[in-house]
Amino acid sequence: MQVLTEEQLQRFKHDGFLLVRDFYDSDEVKRIIRWVDEVQAYPDMPGKYQRYYESSLIDSGQRMLNRMENFMPYHQGFDALFRDRLEQAVSDLFGEPAVLFKEKINFKLPGGGGFEPHQDHQAGWGNYVKICISALVGIDEATLENGCLQVAAGHHDKGMFKEWTPLTEKYMQGMKFVAFPTKPGDAIFFDSFAPHRSEPNLTNKRRRLMYVTYNRLSEGDHRVQYYADKRKNYPQDCERESGKEYVYRV
Repeated sequence: MQVLTEEQLQRFKHDGFLLVRDFYDSDEVKRIIRWVDEVQAYPDMPGKYQRYYESSLIDSGQRMLNRMENFMPYHQGFDALFRDRLEQAVSDLFGEPAVLFKEKINFKLPGGGGFEPHQDHQAGWGNYVKICISALVGIDEATLENGCLQVAAGHHDKGMFKEWTPLTEKYMQGMKFVAFPTKPGDAIFFDSFAPHRSEPNLTNKRRRLMYVTYNRLSEGDHRVQYYADKRKNYPQDCERESGKEYVYRV
């Protein structure tokens, strides 16, 4: 059953993204927040879900959780959530059935860094599929002050600018990044070529957002292979070799 309206589908096609307020109701939001709290409390564990850390911009020397990926197989609630209405909404946007490609939570705790302007597809996704659509789900309130998502509308149809490199001034000619504050339960859908960015969180409140990414089922199910490759090429902190430097590029 179609989740999104024809007007919403046309807006996404034109802009490359779509904001849907209150995609989840208050009861659903409470449940999702509880589940995020649960996986956030999971211990670091090699060979399972993947947890990444960053240095605080506020408290020098402090390392804190930056993001978590590949947690769906270890949580029944998220397993069901990602295969339900969210998947159907993305299927509406694709115009054909979707399948989960990857999932992550960006925690952006107080002192957490921002993200430079980029396209998600620049991170090697073209090795697996031609295009993805991600659904941002609001967990905490995201504001201008704590680093909400900013999107440049109407540039998704230009393809990928340059792989593995954040967008430079050369590529951002004519782009206008607009901030989209969100509340828990709001959703923003955007395709993998839509330029976006966010500012750091220098407030005293966390800004957790969940990103659930899908590809067309007709292009295959690549989730297991994607995370196997990521574990090899950019392992989580607890799997890294001592003395070896690891650089997050985009």
